[in-house]
Amino acid sequence: MTRSLSSDHRVDPEIYEPVDPQDSTWGLSRREFVQVLGAGLLITVSGEIALAQRRGGRGGGRGFGGRGPANIAARLHIDRNGAVTVMTGKVEVGQGSRAELTQAAAEELRLDPAHIRLIMADTVLTPDDGTTAGSGSTPRTVPSIRSGAAAARELLLDLAAQRWKVDRAALRVHDGAIIHESTKRAITYAELAQAEDFAKTLAQPIPGNVAVAAVKEWKVLGTSLPRPNRRDIVMGAHHYPSDILRPKMLHGKILRPPAFGATLVSIDLAAVRSLAGVAVMRDGSLVGCAAPTSLEAQRAVEALAKTAKWEAKPQQVSSNDLFPHLRKTADGSLRAALEADLAGAKKVLHESYEVAYIQHVPMEPRAAVAEWDGDKLTVWTGTQNPFGVRGELASALDVPGENVRVIVPDTGGGFGGKHSGEAAVEAARLARAAKRPVSLRWSREEEFTWAYFRPAAVIEIRAALDAAGSLVLWDFINVNAGGSGIESPYAIAKNRSRSVRADGPLRQGSYRALAATANHFARESFMDELAHAAQADPLAFRLAHLKNDRLRAVLEKVAKEFAWADRRRQPAANTGVGLACGTEKGSYVATCAEVEVDRSDGEIHVRRVCQAFECGTVLNPANLIAQNQGCVIMGLGGVLMEEIRFHDGRILNPRLATYAVPRFKDVPKIDVHLVNRTDLAPLGAGETPIVGIAPAVANAVFHATGVRVRSMPIRGKELHG
Repeated sequence: MTRSLSSDHRVDPEIYEPVDPQDSTWGLSRREFVQVLGAGLLITVSGEIALAQRRGGRGGGRGFGGRGPANIAARLHIDRNGAVTVMTGKVEVGQGSRAELTQAAAEELRLDPAHIRLIMADTVLTPDDGTTAGSGSTPRTVPSIRSGAAAARELLLDLAAQRWKVDRAALRVHDGAIIHESTKRAITYAELAQAEDFAKTLAQPIPGNVAVAAVKEWKVLGTSLPRPNRRDIVMGAHHYPSDILRPKMLHGKILRPPAFGATLVSIDLAAVRSLAGVAVMRDGSLVGCAAPTSLEAQRAVEALAKTAKWEAKPQQVSSNDLFPHLRKTADGSLRAALEADLAGAKKVLHESYEVAYIQHVPMEPRAAVAEWDGDKLTVWTGTQNPFGVRGELASALDVPGENVRVIVPDTGGGFGGKHSGEAAVEAARLARAAKRPVSLRWSREEEFTWAYFRPAAVIEIRAALDAAGSLVLWDFINVNAGGSGIESPYAIAKNRSRSVRADGPLRQGSYRALAATANHFARESFMDELAHAAQADPLAFRLAHLKNDRLRAVLEKVAKEFAWADRRRQPAANTGVGLACGTEKGSYVATCAEVEVDRSDGEIHVRRVCQAFECGTVLNPANLIAQNQGCVIMGLGGVLMEEIRFHDGRILNPRLATYAVPRFKDVPKIDVHLVNRTDLAPLGAGETPIVGIAPAVANAVFHATGVRVRSMPIRGKELHG
């Protein structure tokens, strides 16, 4: 199926239109940036701007990891008042990185976090720290910021020692000042920043061996620092990408095709060119309008739609025959080449699991504001990949990469769904045609139709037990969704897991934890089936096959906190408990769930979830618990209700009125228990906590009803009885 980024699906007109809006500038110009930072750092060194390195070419970013800062000055600035500004290319999409990265700098500079200002995700002002994805901010960007701040701290100590002509070892850092222990003399960062050569001092590479604070010395890291801009968010003062206003700004709408793969044959643009204040843009099949209000832009697009003629190709695959299609088009045989190894097995089980397409459902759909100044373009947008989107814009609009600036205000959700820059490119094209700034905000229907989806999957598993009930063979095949989290953590003599491609009929891409949600759902559900076949307790069966001490620790922790043995033995009528565990991105999770099933209609009520999680050293306990809670709630949607339905190239449930997500009434009691391994490096937690909830619920449903479900979402008709 050919996918396109245009559609003419109707959307509900916006209820509130801005009336005579005041101009609001977000992001900083170079002049404003210098004014904010003050003197003491921003200089030119060897023809290069130390603060924001010039990046030529049409590309943007270097993928997942990014380049990082060129030197200390590119990471942080200290002004004459002692205020510290830290720069990072990472974005805040609700995962709490703004607090955590602030903590990282404050810890190494020995400062109160309130004295740290964080500038995030501006391709002119910040270093390229890579895409905000893959739970990568904690293991990669936190150490980078700590190293930059620690290097600055060490240089400040050197400067103080030189000024006083004392032994550097006799100095210590406290609350933004250098103190000489014997004389009690003190000099502040602000005073040192006034030195004539201070900027040149910081404009040097960050040493690879700079010492950072040991965990036992932490004063800021390891504590529950709240999000620094929480007041603005709660009070409605924060401006999300959807809220950005620019002088003389217009509002844009795009004409979308009637179905995936439809090509625009002809259209009469004259139908709207006579409308006052309306600009029209056509680039191949991409057609859009910009007008003083989004309602006027929408009406202009509707007028154009009446004149448009499309050529559409019949779409052969619908959601009703999705899984047979994936099996049919799988790249290679799904039969396990292990027949000889099965000959001596006592029991052989072979089952299939199915996972539907679902949407990311961010609170804020895609949005962008684009503004041209001659041949230079600035775009404010919500993306997890600012430098990558800069490259998209440069390529799509045929301009040099250094002429494009992408600014990402803290954004209303991503979940892996905002790696690409569709809205940014559309807004930039409209702005160039209109010769004025343009705001483009996707409707929920556009988000549900033209954004990419979490891949659907068919998973085939075959396993064998010996006479003692031990696993001796494992063969696992994921069709279409991918290989993330695919390897079994269990000790099995003959073990093969693989991912194969198929013809996915919808546009698909990253989702929270990638394919690990599907792979854990299938694997942990099947482990319960094997435990049942071996007549073993699901917990005992897992522990008998576990050699990984970290996974064992969270599994034993959650079983204890949930009172697994007692709840397993004494369930109420139509009530069951289930568990699951797993590892992804180097962290470990174990989840227990208690469900109640209404057998008259098959409705599942998740009453309690208990989760144990370990990701090395904990940097911010409250935020880590919130990450776990958010993952559990999001995971409930995937296992209980979320599913994209489609037919003949059209999404059948493209609105929240027809696409179910968890509501407040669906949220169970959630207990999260953190296992803090201060002997291990910290890892991310935005993804792994989601992988255990689906199989834990599915296993609890079996315990309650005796019916084994092998699909996400669980369909109520399977449980009638």
